[in-house]
Amino acid sequence: MCEANAYLIEGNEKTLIMEAVDTVEPEDGGIRLVSIFGDQKFIDANIYSLSLVDHCIYLKK
Repeated sequence: MCEANAYLIEGNEKTLIMEAVDTVEPEDGGIRLVSIFGDQKFIDANIYSLSLVDHCIYLKK
């Protein structure tokens, strides 16, 4: 499986905001995440970095 976990970076802290992310879509003012289960979240943030080998998406406000 190729899903990733999404984390929000605030200062020196990383907070898990969604597991099994399948889709990352830019929207006005942020990012919409959709999991393989159909769960959706809108985050007022930008993509900070992607670690594809580790299956991690890092977002930062």
